[in-house]
Amino acid sequence: MTDFITLDPAVTPAPEKNGPVLEVRGLSVDFGVDKKWVPAAIGLNYEVRAGEVLAIVGESGSGKSASSMALLGLLPSNSRVSGSVKLAGQELLGANEANIRAVRGKDVAVIFQEPMTALNPVYTVGAQIVETVRLHSEVSPDEAKQRALRMLELVELPDPEKAFRSYPHQLSGGQRQRAMIAQSLSCDPKLLIADEPTTALDVTVQAEILDLMRNLRNKLDSAIVLITHDMGVVADLADRIAVMRRGVIVETGTAAQIFHNPQHEYTKALLAAVPHLGQGGADPAAEVDVTAALAAATHAELTSVPEEQLLRRERENAAALAAAEAARPQGQPVLELTDVAIEYPKQGRVPAFRAVEGANLVIYPGQVVGLVGESGSGKTTIGRAAVGLLPVAAGTMKVVGQDISAAKRNGRQLQEMRRHVGMVFQDPSSSLNPRLPIGESIGEPMFLSGAAKGAELQHRIEALLDQVELPRSYRNRYPHELSGGQKQRVGIARALSLKPKLMVADEPTSALDVSVQAKVLDLFQNLQKELGFACLFVTHDLAVVDVLADRICVMQRGRIVEQGTRDQILRNPQEPYTQRLLAAVPLPDPEKQRERRELRAQLLAAESS
Repeated sequence: MTDFITLDPAVTPAPEKNGPVLEVRGLSVDFGVDKKWVPAAIGLNYEVRAGEVLAIVGESGSGKSASSMALLGLLPSNSRVSGSVKLAGQELLGANEANIRAVRGKDVAVIFQEPMTALNPVYTVGAQIVETVRLHSEVSPDEAKQRALRMLELVELPDPEKAFRSYPHQLSGGQRQRAMIAQSLSCDPKLLIADEPTTALDVTVQAEILDLMRNLRNKLDSAIVLITHDMGVVADLADRIAVMRRGVIVETGTAAQIFHNPQHEYTKALLAAVPHLGQGGADPAAEVDVTAALAAATHAELTSVPEEQLLRRERENAAALAAAEAARPQGQPVLELTDVAIEYPKQGRVPAFRAVEGANLVIYPGQVVGLVGESGSGKTTIGRAAVGLLPVAAGTMKVVGQDISAAKRNGRQLQEMRRHVGMVFQDPSSSLNPRLPIGESIGEPMFLSGAAKGAELQHRIEALLDQVELPRSYRNRYPHELSGGQKQRVGIARALSLKPKLMVADEPTSALDVSVQAKVLDLFQNLQKELGFACLFVTHDLAVVDVLADRICVMQRGRIVEQGTRDQILRNPQEPYTQRLLAAVPLPDPEKQRERRELRAQLLAAESS
């Protein structure tokens, strides 16, 4: 079992008046699988006080969410929970169902990762908050409505009355998250469990939600358990951190201690895997070092300092060479947009909607261009148009030499063009057919296009599995038998099956843990350099494009507002919007993140004045 390391010696019980809101002792969670118990959490010990944020961090499968849901009895029937969980001194484990139901929502509230699935789509936001208030308090409908409106105002929704009357689908992602926070806080809970509350949001909306949660913590003095794999979010919010691995808390301490003086090898590797601005760009050695660190953590040892210094010098040399090569584009453009407008066609009574206007963009062979911006800025729309899924309403779009503008677009031309374009999607689970084995999913494009059949097809499938570093035996597995990172590797293999000249990658790593993300980015980078395809990399994660991209285009409200080399955009942005976007990126360092937060506040104040 992994050794436990604590940096925080204060483990003795405090006096009752200053006692912890939540006290967890010896908490273990097991799941019954195939007639045997499989541990998900083992002997967890931690506590959270009023006004304090405890971040529980770790990779998928570490047990952080399962152990937190066990606090409220929200695990499935095949689970077994033991230990002690006390809320304000009251034992929760073993309590009857009626008492637990009374605690849920009133004394303990949960903010989930995806508000669209947590909110009921057939009821208005206001009706759902009113229901929560009346379930736990004996108040009239009018009083409940007034409290709901006050909560919507507290979470800083611009028009609380309108939000009260709106259905979840009528709100933006950030507004839905605010509405769910309002519902969670409507009964003034003692404890708030936030399970990946910002993962699905782009950086500016994420920054707003983090500001909101910080302000609410100060106003309400609630204890907060933050479950996340985003170390930037941890640096922004957390007072103390518990690091989990394979069901065990391997290290605890204050945020400053964990970030600046981590003791456990896994914690060091986890921090090393976090991509961050200033890391350096198109440099495979950077991510190879990360992967090596993660592997070394398994054996409780890291690369020695001299070797790290050598790798750093190699990375710097490689980065300089890559920058010089990127400055000299060769050959004809693989993707070229000239004054392009793209719109979603009219559907029934819904009029056509123009999502992109006046876009100019060029990608040459071997280049990686990062397309960044907030949700709704039009970046995914350009990616979809580049693979022929949306028509070009105005201007000229050339893909691998084929003009697919409205006047020249035809079915045969699109079919020929798509043979040279691959696409990697954001969610590998939904982009793979759950009824097809992995090998068939990878081979399907080659079979349908006639590129390979029979023994040749099987040979090509095996070669692609080798390229994405998956065992050949996985060809007979189904998607549900693979982890998120493995499924994304299958998505990359499928996209590479027809040897594309252009790859469109739409948020391919946003759903992955930081260490898995580092490995997938390393793989993607190596394949891009080996195969030489051009890439349009669509993302809202600026740290990822800093690792990958030669050039960056910034989009706002359907227009490209700034573009240039990676260093020009990330080190010396000219547009106020780009500056605000960069200022919103959370940094995995508490002190630097505080400075970044203050800078963002100054920029927003300057814009509003």
